[in-house]
Amino acid sequence: MMSGASPHRAADGAPSACETPSEDRFNPPLAIRAGSFALAGYLRLVARTTRFGVRRGRQPDGAAIFAMWHGQQLLSFAARMDERPVAALVSTHRDGALIGAVCARLGLTVIHGSGAEDPRQARRKRGAFAFRAMLRVLADGTSVALTADVPKRARICGPGIIRLALHSGRPIYPLVAVTSRRIDLANWDRASIPLPFGRGAIVIGEPVLVPSDATAGHCEDLRGRLEAALDDAIAAAYGAIGHRDPGAGLIQGTAGEQEAATGLSRRAFHVYR
Repeated sequence: MMSGASPHRAADGAPSACETPSEDRFNPPLAIRAGSFALAGYLRLVARTTRFGVRRGRQPDGAAIFAMWHGQQLLSFAARMDERPVAALVSTHRDGALIGAVCARLGLTVIHGSGAEDPRQARRKRGAFAFRAMLRVLADGTSVALTADVPKRARICGPGIIRLALHSGRPIYPLVAVTSRRIDLANWDRASIPLPFGRGAIVIGEPVLVPSDATAGHCEDLRGRLEAALDDAIAAAYGAIGHRDPGAGLIQGTAGEQEAATGLSRRAFHVYR
């Protein structure tokens, strides 16, 4: 999907899970290795058996920043249009180790870290470290894929991705991959778990460009534009398969506000067959 250097590989032939300095080398324990092997294999199965009848948008010529909404990124990682390398930003949360190992097995380079609204939380989540790592790989010609919203405020684009584009000079492309067969969860981000043998759509939205001399006000305008572009891309993808975006009714607030508004529990889900 993107261009740049190939991901490093571990001694056993599996891609390494980190494009970072030596102190951040990722050595997952056996349970995570086994789980990531199974989950990566499952996602490959889903990608290979999904009939992607709709592919909209143009691949960028060089390295770019690919933006996704939380909860909708699993199939995007697996259903890459080509084998050009990409680095993925993965959370430092307890499930980040597994997701990072899965991404590595799917051929992605992994950068561990995440953003937060509170600067103290951002430090704990290694936000500055991850930001520098993303700037390095973008400068080397490798694209970066990350979620644009910050937990747990679904569908609200955070300022970090705009800052990344500002300092790297790379364009931001909304990216969505969806399938008609899936399990939609009623958690804070309305995450979708893809199932095999569905009808799919891949949509790459129009790029959002952040000039190097953009003011704070201009960056805020571009943040809103990216938010709208992501919403448009995901609506177009689900519309192409005759479905409604499971997160379309989300109130842009905290997880508790979203659940109160919808009346759904965090354990609720819906299966589309």
